[in-house]
Order: sequence, then structure tokens, then C-alpha cells
Amino acid sequence: MEEGWFYEGAGIYRHVWLTKTSTTHVPQYGTYVTSEVKGDRAEVTARIRVTNKATEPSSFQVRNAIVNPRGEVVASQTSELYQLAPMYSDEYTMLLPVEYPLLWDLDTPHLYQVVTELLRDGEVVDRYPTTFGIRTIEWTPDKGFFLNGRHVKIKGTNNHQNHAGVGTAIPDALHEWRLKQLKDMGNNAYRTAHYPPTPALLEAADRMGMLILNENRLMGTTDEILDHLRRLMIRDRNHPSVVLWSVGNEEWQIEGNERGAKMAEYMQAYAKKYDTTRPINAAVSGTWGGGISSVVEVMGYNYLRHGSTDAHHARYPWQASLGTEEGSTNTTRGIYVDDQEKQYLAAYDRDTPTGFFSIQHGWKHYASRDYLSGMVIWTGFDYRGESTPFVYPSVVSYFGMFDLCGLPKDNVYYLKSWWSQEDVLHILPHWNWPDRPGEEIDVWVYSNMDEVELFLNNESLGSQKMEPNSHLSWKVTYTPGTIKAIGYKDGQEKMQSAVSTTGQPAAVEMVADRTSIQGDHEDLSVITVRVVDEAGRVVPDANEELVFSITGPGRIIGVGNGDPTSHEPDRFLETVSAIPLSQWKEKSLSEVDLAAAVQPSYDAAHWQNAFADGALVPGSESAPRVFRGAFELTEAQLKGEIQWMYRSIGTGQSLYVNGHLLGEHLDRGEHTLQLSTDLLKEGDNVVTIVAEPFVMAHPWDEVNMDPGALKVVIPAEPWQRRTFNGLAQVLVQSTGAPGAIEVKATSSGLKEGSLSIEAEASERRAHIK
Repeated sequence: MEEGWFYEGAGIYRHVWLTKTSTTHVPQYGTYVTSEVKGDRAEVTARIRVTNKATEPSSFQVRNAIVNPRGEVVASQTSELYQLAPMYSDEYTMLLPVEYPLLWDLDTPHLYQVVTELLRDGEVVDRYPTTFGIRTIEWTPDKGFFLNGRHVKIKGTNNHQNHAGVGTAIPDALHEWRLKQLKDMGNNAYRTAHYPPTPALLEAADRMGMLILNENRLMGTTDEILDHLRRLMIRDRNHPSVVLWSVGNEEWQIEGNERGAKMAEYMQAYAKKYDTTRPINAAVSGTWGGGISSVVEVMGYNYLRHGSTDAHHARYPWQASLGTEEGSTNTTRGIYVDDQEKQYLAAYDRDTPTGFFSIQHGWKHYASRDYLSGMVIWTGFDYRGESTPFVYPSVVSYFGMFDLCGLPKDNVYYLKSWWSQEDVLHILPHWNWPDRPGEEIDVWVYSNMDEVELFLNNESLGSQKMEPNSHLSWKVTYTPGTIKAIGYKDGQEKMQSAVSTTGQPAAVEMVADRTSIQGDHEDLSVITVRVVDEAGRVVPDANEELVFSITGPGRIIGVGNGDPTSHEPDRFLETVSAIPLSQWKEKSLSEVDLAAAVQPSYDAAHWQNAFADGALVPGSESAPRVFRGAFELTEAQLKGEIQWMYRSIGTGQSLYVNGHLLGEHLDRGEHTLQLSTDLLKEGDNVVTIVAEPFVMAHPWDEVNMDPGALKVVIPAEPWQRRTFNGLAQVLVQSTGAPGAIEVKATSSGLKEGSLSIEAEASERRAHIK
């Protein structure tokens, strides 16, 4: 598998489930549920695959029941008796009508279940629930996207799967939190760039009403790549949130030629084997008008800099389309002056030096054309890797509307102004500029008001009319105080917003997204940590060291601050390391002054190399021998807990470290010996073993000649993080019990911050420790 150009994680970072079934059962992802809405009625088609893993034929019935969002059975049907041969699978189809269905929609994401039961002799031998939604979708070439017959402009973001503190191992509750941040911005679509998403994300999107543009990892026609596409579609096709399949992204070598066109046509036809209810898309970054872009059902435009969407639409009037990527602007939260040396970029929405257009430029284009279904921004959240336009020490991208913690940058408020129904009046930048007295500052306002008037210290700087999908700007000479904006709608004052010069940092505040979580070992609370002045205002340039502590049935699982150049740890865990024992020498005990030989200063260089002659063969006589080895310790390791994980090399064993007796007459087997730091020193240390070596009982025996190693456990440091421009984040997760969780944040010279979170009694999901 090709490595991504972004951080993809490693190891097991998603749920792994072990499922026990009857020999006759519905296999994983063995159901396919579709619906057709006809007036006040929906016809639900349930296709059920059944597998017989027994060595003899299986007779069974299929019973399907549809359960509505209120938990009521609204349709049910039981099949005739079927018979399935040993080791065979087959598919059984059932049509179930639902009267007056509750449609899945963005603001009313109603979910149904098909509960499938297999019965043998009237007894249920397998039960398989499938969550689905009843809704209609249509992608049109001239009017865009429709959901349940209603036009919906796609207002989306691309996202990779990582977050501050936890990397790619994102807990389910954090997926939900991230989707909520996007929805609050007015975001209604999420492109899973560029790989199959975790099912937990899709389940959250189903529950919350978020459209998913679901993308395959690679484009190609090999059996392996096609199998990836098949598995993706079979796994995800029951999710009502999924409205589009993508078979590829920016395949530069083929996207503009005949080879790419044929490959896309083949994948598109192949995909129809597994789902005909959603169209096929590919995201194309150039050569619009040929190759891949000429054959896909839904054209994906990546970046307006690459061509004319109008010209492409005129050439392919049959083709639906949307902007699958737009933006790629580079900003840093809380920064308003570019600092190339520190690798921070101002948060104003601007075209980039490399030719990418501002968010406003892109949205104006897509919003003004009915044939374009919408725009998907690169990206919703910053992510690890791809730190364009910089390289190391930057380790995080700059593309996000939100930083790596999900804390909003200013572009969030531009989008919220034009994507959401909420009234917005946002001023940037902050008003702490002690080094710029008398200088002109660019003051921008993001708003959906008809008109905005700006004030500096209660003196009007004039009012301006707001053009749709735009922003307003003033040049303001810096004077400490307050910048205030008044927004007007229909000629009446609607709202006010203000930004003030703050005082010095005085206290730490902690604000949780939820102060009540489930005590189920999974749920979590996302805590925003703020450094504030005496008046309780966030100090926008505060970069303070914070130390966190926690008590009760919760644990901190990660910290962050959104700084793209930060190399601070996101997690503080104990470290466990093994230190080898080496330089082994040996000599007969009868030839050694043992009292002298166990001392660190003793010179055993003339002794023979230990274990060089191998084990004693059957029939040999064993006599006591002295074995002497060494190990090294660092200053940091001396602060940890040190154990000798000893593996016996003989009988009648006595063990010494730096001349101190640890144990004598030890029997064979393994022993764990605690080493006090009083016996140890930084640098070289000496171990001595007195033992009668083992004798093989048979020529094929394997005799241990490895005395083990040292295990060093260094306790975790206290959880800590520096704020970045006034803010940081702490993720607190349930440890599985009910009760009060207390979280505290301290910083030198600042008033302590504290927060209480209640973990409610909740059953933990089935798990294997």
C-alpha cells in the first residue's frame, strides 16, 4: 500500500470486534437495505446474505422487522423455509412497506433498523441489526444536489483522521465532537480524504445529519484495489449519510489521458455491482475536459486555479459536479502578522503565493453557479504532516479552518456567516499590539449583517454595506482600548461584538464541552483551557506553561495547543525499557576469591568468555562457577524503578550487583529482583552470578545461558502543555466507573483553574482485556 503524504498512524487505532455466531448466520456486512419513497409510503428492500458454515445442509427462515426511531416495529415479515448447502452462501430479498416514513435529513436525521433473525425450528439462531435511513438523493447536472426533493448546496470540508493528543486513535465521542464543530460552522458535508473512514465516524454522521463523500484509498483496476473498493462499499452502503462514492483523488499520471478515462470507467462500472443508489465521483486536479473528468458521473474539481468549471460544464452538460477541494490556504490560529522565521502565518483569508485562492474567492464562485453542487474546503481541521509551505520544524498542516485541537481559526466565522442560519459578527485581529503604537492595523469583520459600523474607543470609524459572501475591512490606527462592531439588519441594530486590549495573564480557566459523561470507559469530555486577565478576557498572546492533574474515575488521554511547530509531547506515559547485560566472563569458583571478584573494581578481563563452550552435555559433572557481566545506566534511568528479570542459568545460584548480595540459593526458574538505586550508579555497573551450570538430560535439550536483562520503568511526568495564543486543550476520558472527576490546571503566578465532570453509571461495551 502506497504511503500517504500525510500522517496515517500505525498499529491498531480503530475498534476490532470478535463476533461469535451460529454455523448458520448473516456474515459481517451481509445486509443491504435500500428504500424507495412513494408519497406517504416507503418501500424498503432488505437483501440478506446467509452463510452455512456447517458440514451438513441447513434449513431456516428469515424474519425481518423494521423498527422506527421511536423503537416501534412498523413492518415485519417472515420468509418461507429455505435450505442452504454446506459451506454455501446465498442472498434472500424481502420487500417491506413503511407507511408515513420519517425521512433522514440534515436537521432531522431519523434512523430506522432492520432487525434480521434466522430461525431454525422456530428458534432464533442468529440476530443481525442494520441501521439505515429513508431518504432520497439526486445529483443533477444543472441544479446541483437534492436531498428528499429539496435543493441542498454542499458546504463541506475534507478531513484526515487525526487530532491533538490522540493521533489517529480517535475515540468515538471525539469523532462526534469534531462533527459538531463542523456543523456549528454550517458545514453539511464531509469528504473522507483519502481512505475508508472508521465506521464510528459514519455512525456519528448518521446520527447527526452530516453528508459523507466516501472515498476509496487508491485508484486502479488490479484485483487488490478493486477489492478495497468492494469492501468499502459493502461495509458502508447502508449508511444514509453516504451520498457519493469517490474512486480516486488527484491521479496526476493518468487523470488527463485515455488510460485514466478507461480506468475510471472500469471502476465506475465495477462499483455499480455493489450499489446503484449513489453516483460515482473522482477528484481531478488538472486537465479538466479530458481523461477521468470526461467519464465520471459526478465531476470533482480540485482547485479553481486549474481551469474553468464553466467551460467544462459546457462541454459535458450531462455531468453533475462539485468542488471536491478548494482553498488550501495557510493560516495559524491567533497569528495576524506573518513570521517566516517562527513559521507562523497570518489568519487573514488570502490567496496564497503558490496560486491557491482564498476561501472567499472559492465560495463566491461555487455559490453563484446553480450547476455546481457545492464546495468542499481543504481542510476542516489541521492535521499532522504536509506542513505546506514549510518543512521541519513545522509538523502540522496550516490548511484547516480549525487547528489540530479543533479550536477555531478566524475563517470559521467567515464560513459560519454564509453557511449557517445563525447571526454572526466577528472581528479580527485581537487588540494587543504594544509594539505597534500609531501603526495601521487591518481590521476585518466577518458577518451576515446587512451593514456594520466599526468603533475605536467609542469613536465611529464609519459603516459599510455587506456584499453577500464577502467580508468588510478597515484600516485602523492602533490605540489600546476597544474595537467594537455594531451589526444592522433591515435598518435596525441586530447585534454587537467587541475586542479589547487585555491585561496581563492572571488566571487559568477550564471550559468543558460536557460536564456529564458516561462512565463506560469510552466517553470523554473535551476541555478548552484559557489563560485570562483579571477581567476574565482571554489573553490572545499568552503562552504559559500549564500542569494538569486529575482525580476520580477519569484519565487524561491527550493534550494539545494547535501550534503547528510544537514538539511538546501530546501524551505523558511511563516508559519501560530493557537494558541488556553484556561483557560476560566466567571462571571456576575454586580458582576465584569470591569476596574480591564481586566488587566493581575487580579486573576479570583475563577470565574466559562466558558460555563460549556451550551447555554441559549429558553425563557431565557440574561444578560451581562465577559469571561476571556489566550494564550501563543513565541519570534518567536511575530515577526509575529497576528490576533484574533474571533467568536461571544453573542451580544453587547467588546473585550480586556492585558487590551487594541480592539473593542466594535461588532455585531454577525465573526471578524478579528489585534493584535499589542505592546499589547502582550512573555509568558502568557490575553483576556477578555464582551457580552450578545446568547439564543437559538429553542431547536435544536446550539449556538457558541467558541471565536475562534489566527492566527500567520511568514514571510518567505530570501532564503539561504550553498555551498557544491563550488556549490549550485537554481530553479527559472515563475509566469505567461513576463518580466525580476533578481536573485542575496550574501555572506559575496564575490563579489555578479547576473543573468537575460527573461520570454517570453506564454499562461498558463487551470487550476483551
